[in-house]
Amino acid sequence: MRGLTGGAEGLFSYVRLEERVPAEHPLRAIRALTDATLATLAGRFDALYSRLGRPSIPPEHLLRATLLQALFCVRSERMLMEQIDYNLLFRWFVGLPMDAQVWHPTVFSKNRDRLLEADVAREFLAGLIGLPQVKRLLSDEHFSVDGTLIDAWASMKSFRPKDGSGEPPGPGSNGERNFRGEKRSNATHASTTDPDARLYRKGDGQSSRLCFMGHALMENRSGLLVDATLTHATGRAEREATLTMLDRRRGRRRITLAADKAYDVTDFVGELRARRVTPHIAVNGAIGKTGKRRRSAIDGRTTRHPGYAVSQRIRKRIEEAFGWIKTQAGYHRVKVRGRAKAEAVFTFATVAYNLIRIPRLLAEAAT
Repeated sequence: MRGLTGGAEGLFSYVRLEERVPAEHPLRAIRALTDATLATLAGRFDALYSRLGRPSIPPEHLLRATLLQALFCVRSERMLMEQIDYNLLFRWFVGLPMDAQVWHPTVFSKNRDRLLEADVAREFLAGLIGLPQVKRLLSDEHFSVDGTLIDAWASMKSFRPKDGSGEPPGPGSNGERNFRGEKRSNATHASTTDPDARLYRKGDGQSSRLCFMGHALMENRSGLLVDATLTHATGRAEREATLTMLDRRRGRRRITLAADKAYDVTDFVGELRARRVTPHIAVNGAIGKTGKRRRSAIDGRTTRHPGYAVSQRIRKRIEEAFGWIKTQAGYHRVKVRGRAKAEAVFTFATVAYNLIRIPRLLAEAAT
């Protein structure tokens, strides 16, 4: 018998939101890891909020929603709120009851920015890596490091002289701007949209971009990111950020650090050795402008060991993380302004990458 449409809608629903999500859904394992990490940050949240006044959006809801935005590449907070409103899977992951009203996008953004400014993202990453079941997956001896360019939320037309001179853009929301014959540099120009963005060119023959530089430290056993930061885009940023991340993880045990040939600099290698870090860095034997082959800071004392070749092979896996962050998470260009907020967003993207991989690694370790 054919069923008929147009039946009367029930006034009440007797199916719990928990029952709407399949037991084998991948987000269940991610939600469990997220909840365990948030439990370690409860004291930090208590210190951020006053005990007086009207209750705000729970920080746990804010951070779960931020992870959803990276996991499902939701391009704006307005679309994220729309998805949480009618998508039962999103509503379940955030922790909103079925009948709870979704927040206004502006309210959500302002409350979330409060957490982004409080350096919670790095603590969230550290809390996830510090979970007992996750620590068993990590290596504490062998690491890799690399950096990548992240475009800023600013156009090249906003890169104007600091003294206020120069031609203004033409009329309209996207007016024409002629840069021919104009010499522009970070010393004389700055973006009026995001002053923290820097004009940077990755190599000869490539275009200059207003961008930041994201950095990640990866352990070599499982390929998980154990630290991340975002800096101004400069020629020394990769090496300086590496030393900062290493200092945050300083220990008594000697470790190895793999990197590409951009890190083959004598002063940097000396800083690594002073920190009891064995530099498994690719040898840079490029020919300089004078026609002579440059002298590498890495010699046979390092390259003769079999572990050096292993590190050079594994270090390339960090590019998989950068590829996921830029394509799947949609963070090839940050949608916030200011280095501090951009760093928090980039760090949450590294957390989302780890959350995708950890459940699979735990399942493999259990078999």
